[in-house]
Amino acid sequence: MGKYVLITGGTKGIGKAVASCLGKSGYNLILTYASDTATAEKACCELQYPGIQVLTLQADVSERTSIEVIHRYLTEHDIHLDALVLNAGMTCREPFETLLPEDWERVFFANVHFPVFLLQKVVGLMNKGGSIVFTGSLMGIQPHSVSLAYGVTKSAVHALVKNLVKFLVPYELRVNAVAPGFVDTEWQKTKPAEIRRNIENKVALGRFCDPDELAEVYKMLIVNSYLNGEVVVVDGGYSYK
Repeated sequence: MGKYVLITGGTKGIGKAVASCLGKSGYNLILTYASDTATAEKACCELQYPGIQVLTLQADVSERTSIEVIHRYLTEHDIHLDALVLNAGMTCREPFETLLPEDWERVFFANVHFPVFLLQKVVGLMNKGGSIVFTGSLMGIQPHSVSLAYGVTKSAVHALVKNLVKFLVPYELRVNAVAPGFVDTEWQKTKPAEIRRNIENKVALGRFCDPDELAEVYKMLIVNSYLNGEVVVVDGGYSYK
């Protein structure tokens, strides 16, 4: 049957790059997406590497019912995971002065509550020696001037990784996180050239991270059996000057 990895938000951006990297390494892929079926179908076709299965599942991380959707899918298909990448998330760019409680709660649910309770539900469906990787963010370390909710929730994700280590010992599972800086996904490519240059000027390497470079870090955290409780920052030397 081979190894299985579930990647939330796995059909675009960072999630898709991680899926490609792991697919090439022989992992069967289960990729969740929120609502963009066309993009999910396209990703499914593009990720068809020899000898693996690519499965997509609609499961919006802003919806509590998606937790049961994922759990039911795994149990009905008798799938036990070797890796779980908790990548999907949300942001909110409302100014602090007009930020509503429901906006704040929505970001917290998607970025913190959903992965916690999804993990609670599927931890018994993970093989011993398996790996869990969260997508954190440089913005959980550096102050975020655009989205207060996003920065705070990613800080919470980093703390969550540290705290989960002991809780996962009985399951013989490891948990880590990647904290990306600025990654050249479609989202970032739409930024105006001047804003991109300003960001690049703050990065020692002078450029955005290629998604494939970042994906290799996720793979390292999955395959290296001694990495546990780490938050690996991948920012190219951000704010070095």
